[in-house]
Amino acid sequence: MELHINGERHDVPPIWQDEQLLFVLREVLGLVGAKLGCGLGQCGACTVLVDGEPRRSCLLRPQDVLGAQITTIEGLSRDGEALHPVQQAWLDERVPQCGYCQAGQIMSAVALLRRQPRPGDADIDAALAGNLCRCGTQQRIRQAVHRAAQRAQP
Repeated sequence: MELHINGERHDVPPIWQDEQLLFVLREVLGLVGAKLGCGLGQCGACTVLVDGEPRRSCLLRPQDVLGAQITTIEGLSRDGEALHPVQQAWLDERVPQCGYCQAGQIMSAVALLRRQPRPGDADIDAALAGNLCRCGTQQRIRQAVHRAAQRAQP
């Protein structure tokens, strides 16, 4: 079984093919940005993009995403050097506290900005409602999404 992750093809060993995609990413491929939070798809810490849409990797099996383009937080930066505009905005706005939920938050924000380049506060809140942050940084998250949106505008 082969998956397309961050622009590269990766073989999934047979023993891992019935596991959660999250564990394949973390344990087999060493892509540890997506985190195990609740394991029920409710917290969003494991969010990745599947064909550009935010999906909970704890709810997916490798066979669920065969042929799809999967992007993890590690795949957002250009050539592994320059940060994605959303990642940079997160740093500029000093969003992270504990940081546990941040990869999932960023992936959901990237998907939102691809769908809607100039979101309002209500759009941001709705798009990130499924990504829980117990540190209470929602206001800074919203500011970071606005900052990233401004950077993307000509």
